[in-house]
Amino acid sequence: MQELEQSVLNKVNEWLQGDYDAETKQHIQKLLDDKAYTELTDSFYRDLEFGTGGLRGIMGPGSNRINKYTIGTATQGLANYLKKTYPNEEIKVAIAHDSRNNSDYFARITAEVFSANGIYVYFFKALRPTPELSFAIRQLGCKSGVMLTASHNPKEYNGYKAYGHDGGQFVSPADKDVMTEVAGVTSIDQVKFSAIESNIELIGEEIDEMYLNKITQLSVSPDAIKRQSDLKIVYSPIHGTGITLVPTALQRFGFTNVILVDEQVTPDGNFPTVVYPNPEEKEALTLALAKGKEVDADLILATDPDADRVGIAVKNTDGEFVLLNGNQTGSLLINYLLSAWEEKGKLTGNEYIVKTIVTSNLIDTIAKAKNVTCYNTLTGFKYIGELMTRFEGKKTFIGGGEESYGYLIGEFVRDKDAVVSAAFIAEMTAYYKDKGSSLFEALLNMYVEFGFFKEKLVSVTKKGKSGAEEIKAMMERFRTNPPASLGGSKVIALKDYEKREETDLVSGEKKAIDLPKSDVLQFITEEGSIISARPSGTEPKIKFYCSVKGELNSTSEFKAADDAIETKISAIMSDLGV
Repeated sequence: MQELEQSVLNKVNEWLQGDYDAETKQHIQKLLDDKAYTELTDSFYRDLEFGTGGLRGIMGPGSNRINKYTIGTATQGLANYLKKTYPNEEIKVAIAHDSRNNSDYFARITAEVFSANGIYVYFFKALRPTPELSFAIRQLGCKSGVMLTASHNPKEYNGYKAYGHDGGQFVSPADKDVMTEVAGVTSIDQVKFSAIESNIELIGEEIDEMYLNKITQLSVSPDAIKRQSDLKIVYSPIHGTGITLVPTALQRFGFTNVILVDEQVTPDGNFPTVVYPNPEEKEALTLALAKGKEVDADLILATDPDADRVGIAVKNTDGEFVLLNGNQTGSLLINYLLSAWEEKGKLTGNEYIVKTIVTSNLIDTIAKAKNVTCYNTLTGFKYIGELMTRFEGKKTFIGGGEESYGYLIGEFVRDKDAVVSAAFIAEMTAYYKDKGSSLFEALLNMYVEFGFFKEKLVSVTKKGKSGAEEIKAMMERFRTNPPASLGGSKVIALKDYEKREETDLVSGEKKAIDLPKSDVLQFITEEGSIISARPSGTEPKIKFYCSVKGELNSTSEFKAADDAIETKISAIMSDLGV
């Protein structure tokens, strides 16, 4: 790049001349002097967008970066929204942060801006998991809350997750109203940065205690845990907030043999032992797997930096550790919960579970067999939380989750919760071990009983303006001319969430889909497979979620059945032209 575009230069000059701190101005001036035009363009070509979930971006000076000023602007906009929404009421908010670099600093800025706006702030004095923030909002009667985290993104990133009064992330129409208020803060001079310290109250251990007491009461199989209390569990927080609650939660549930991955227990925003602090990635569990082999563990657990998602590894029938994907763990959890509730005589007909539309249909099948209602929501845990709030006091939520390693048990939180999930995955492992089965054997038995479902996510990247147009054209083609068959099985139904319409492709009959609009298509085959096509909202990608149903007549046939489904998934992708 030879020189800056005028619009970028104007924004740069605005920051150099505006009411920004000297260090920020020096950094920007040095980039100008060094003719670092690419970096300057990336930092200033737009304002970092406050989306439906808040902010996420790379840290640094500039309007398209996470820094004191973009965080301050977001908070001022959220404060304006709260004051308009709750006039003449005392407004309280809760704020927490994870282990990322600068998360504590950004959390403090957030607290100061809220306090300066006359809003009372409950401020976690040290790092805490995202689900504990959701819990605190509900327990403390807050109207909103903010979590400073970029979840499992690389170390250069940070973010700002905004929550509503029910402890869930904002949903429509509130999310759009918040976005409008944030967009309405057009100058840094409109942001109130001068803290009113009397409006900030430090919280911590007392909320931990309330939370741990509540989730411990959810335990369904305490007797099995007593008999299997020495279950060998390896746990890694991957340098994140999980260390504050997960080991204690496991201990409160009754587990006495929890082995930590020492190299990863210290919170560290540089995440020095991993490429990405993401429990979906095998690489992030390398040290945990090594420790598991060393101690011959029954279960390996790892949580992401803000402890809302958990990955697990168990030994297969050959005694080798294998990672379970999010669909497998979620299906196992639901099957265990419903079975244990049934055994205890706790199922009354008023219970329900929730999953997203791209999460394994095996969960629907299990729920149907147990006569428990299973609701499907759009992708994103905020929709699960929204449904829980709608049914609060009317129906009993047992559990739910999504394929991207996020689960929730019990009604105390309105976001995915790796703390309660880790405790219940351990309880589930103890329950099956008490019956003489490993968790992997329980997985195979579940497939024999309910059908062998296997899921795969295939992402196709199409960059730039032409890529976006190609993705749009691809979706339109699928919408108007759906494939007649996929993987050798006839496509019998098309669900179009953009049109909110399901079409029976055999009879031509149409019926409404009672969910908000979303650009997602689903093809359902005669054999019960579901293939979803969904453009990514954050990346230049189109994602294909395959949930393919096969048969498994006995556990000994697993490898052959698994190979057959892999072949079918490849055929489906080929039929889709992917």
